[in-house]
Amino acid sequence: MSIVRKLTEEVKPPRAVFLRWPFGHPLGEPFNVPQQMTIIREAFKALKEIKEPGTIIDLPYRWRREKYEM
Repeated sequence: MSIVRKLTEEVKPPRAVFLRWPFGHPLGEPFNVPQQMTIIREAFKALKEIKEPGTIIDLPYRWRREKYEM
C-alpha cells in the first residue's frame, strides 16, 4: 500500500496499490473498520490479480467521502 506514488514508482516494488490519502493513514481513518477492511480486501485482490512486476493500481477511494459497508 502506498500513499506517495512518486516514491513508489522510484522504489519499484513488485506490486502496489496507491491511495491519495494523508500520511500515516494507509489503511484509512482511525476506528473506521469498514473502510479499513475495504482497503485490505483491495490490497489482497491486487496481490492475486497483478501479473506484471512493477504494477501500481490506483484505488478510487477518496478520504472521508465514501460510504463503506462490511
